[in-house]
Amino acid sequence: MTVPTVGERLAEIRRESRLTQEQLAERSGVSVEVIRKLEQGSRGTARLDTLHALARALEVSTSALLGDASQAAARGEPGHRQLSLAEIRRVVAPVRGIDGAPLVLPTDEPPDLDTLRRNLHAADRVYNAGDYAVALRVVPPLLVNVRAAVGLAGNERQDAAYDLLARTQHVAGGLLIQLRADDLAQTALSGALDAAQRSGDRVVAATVIRTMCWLLMRQGRIGESAELAVATADEVEPRLSRAAPAELAGWGWLLLSAAAAQARDNRPEEAADLIGVAAAAATRIGDRVPASDHLMLVGGFDTAKVQMQRAEAAAVAGDAGRVLELSALVPPAPTISTSAWRRHRLDLAWAYAHLRRYGKATAVLTQLRDTAPTWLRQQRYARDIVESIATGRRRAMTDELAELADLMGCAR
Repeated sequence: MTVPTVGERLAEIRRESRLTQEQLAERSGVSVEVIRKLEQGSRGTARLDTLHALARALEVSTSALLGDASQAAARGEPGHRQLSLAEIRRVVAPVRGIDGAPLVLPTDEPPDLDTLRRNLHAADRVYNAGDYAVALRVVPPLLVNVRAAVGLAGNERQDAAYDLLARTQHVAGGLLIQLRADDLAQTALSGALDAAQRSGDRVVAATVIRTMCWLLMRQGRIGESAELAVATADEVEPRLSRAAPAELAGWGWLLLSAAAAQARDNRPEEAADLIGVAAAAATRIGDRVPASDHLMLVGGFDTAKVQMQRAEAAAVAGDAGRVLELSALVPPAPTISTSAWRRHRLDLAWAYAHLRRYGKATAVLTQLRDTAPTWLRQQRYARDIVESIATGRRRAMTDELAELADLMGCAR
């Protein structure tokens, strides 16, 4: 799917107005050099006041010029947030009137819940594929429609409507975490938890808590993340002999979240214990998969993911050799969720770089660049690895490493 950037939209609207770049510069007060660079895509994301001036000169709304500013966020360009996150911010944290109703409302009656659920699954696939630019385009209108559907749902469909709202807000929260809009992500996840509680689905609620734990770790609130994950896991702990796969997976994910936080809090024994309990849940699930209504939320929890968590704990502890040993026990990629596999590959790249096996580390990172460049660009962990390779090498930088450094914005 090809979508226009700010510069492409600017050029298109300028031509429709039958203006040259010089004429637009004269009308707007923006230099022709700036206009030329914007249209050529060599200036990154424009300042908001620049777009205001251009929009006034072209007699269009400023939002008409945004085109797909979400591309800038997906690429992690400097200064992107004010523009590229404007639409999702408007929906996740809507302006409300005196009666409490949001000002952002759909112009038409929203689709039925089944259609919205299919749209959500499509948005989730885009998000998990790492195509954040497209996700930023499809999630805001979906969230607006789902909220409207909640308001229209009768008593017999209220639980289903709130369940859908919780899931949609959860996807929005995960997307915003990836784009490092932490405060906005917290707003989205808080709304997701409220909706999950209204729906009465504890698996959904537990999954939202798991993502909140991830956000807390990203914010450096490691102790709070561990405490929240453990407390929630204790509350939703299922009976292993009777639990459905979704219940086991939701509980297992919380245990792994707690283990990740404990490992980063220099508590390796506690982390190992939690991973061991999660392994029991994964073994109990076996080849069974969660029902389709929960698969999007808890899919990917299995013995392979548990093994990858062991490797991650070893990486956090700085034991590169152990990471390689544990990684060798992880099954091939086709059996593993895409996001978990990519994260594990970063641990593997770190281990190779730590052991000064820079060629191996570069090969792993190059594979990630080829398959998920947008996702890779957003990972600070990946940038740290690339910088360690660039500074630790003794030979001239290879073409592959130079391309990785450019992608990650690292100095050569």
